[in-house]
Amino acid sequence: HHLTDQNITVLKRVGVNRLSVGVQSFNDQLLRNMDRYEKYGNGEFIARRLSQTLGHFDTLNADMIFNFPSQTLTMLDRDLDILKDIGIDQTTYYPLMVSDSTRDAVSEKFGHVSYRKEQQFYHRIVERLIPTYRHSSAWCFSKKAAMIDEYIVDYDEYAGLGSGSIGYLHGTCYANTFHIEEYIALVSRGDIPITAYRTFRFQDQLRYDFLMKLFGMKMDIPASRKKYGGIFYRVLWFNILAFLLAGALHYRPPYLHLTRRGCYLWVIMMREFFIAVNNFRDFCRSR
Repeated sequence: HHLTDQNITVLKRVGVNRLSVGVQSFNDQLLRNMDRYEKYGNGEFIARRLSQTLGHFDTLNADMIFNFPSQTLTMLDRDLDILKDIGIDQTTYYPLMVSDSTRDAVSEKFGHVSYRKEQQFYHRIVERLIPTYRHSSAWCFSKKAAMIDEYIVDYDEYAGLGSGSIGYLHGTCYANTFHIEEYIALVSRGDIPITAYRTFRFQDQLRYDFLMKLFGMKMDIPASRKKYGGIFYRVLWFNILAFLLAGALHYRPPYLHLTRRGCYLWVIMMREFFIAVNNFRDFCRSR
């Protein structure tokens, strides 16, 4: 319902050149389970609106989810067929990520959450989208070079602005208060609205960088050694060796690249990373 001609015109007028649309699935039963069917329409309607929006922006991205407990390969294939028929510029296929606080609700609506089929689903997505699309990250696929949702890949540091936002600056991860009125009051007084923070050891900052850079498919080794100095290999030699031996990485100077096998391993790690972030958000909300 948000992809109206009026809204598109306004977005283009203010300079928006990439639009990301939360679709999740075109399957009507899954949309009902997500309480999206009544809010946003059925799968056919959503596909039609996406098709009508295509071409208005440099990049139109569709956010999708895979590995719902009740999802089958047939359902996943149909979603992929629709995306390819539309000719979407980019699609980001997130694995189902369930925080501790939402696990019971998700299980009640979709069934028991399991990762048993996740790898099969992920490899089907890759098989269907490559080579028409190429990896922009381990779970983002683009027809051409384009921006992606994960700013954590492109930027070593990022500021979190607004209530409930999370930032990472100078090795410190922080979260702003989730209470909007408190946030406004603190900012109005000139106070910092941070509700929780943690400063990471230098070694942990390096491991975080390793995770995020390779999530974006490659890591510039000379640039990383310049940034971290002699500690780079002292901290990461075992991680790099283990992933090389596991067939998850290969080195083509000057970059360390993710392999097909490595892509799925990074999806697992990023899934767990974002689940932890969601748990952290829930903790901050409860304070």
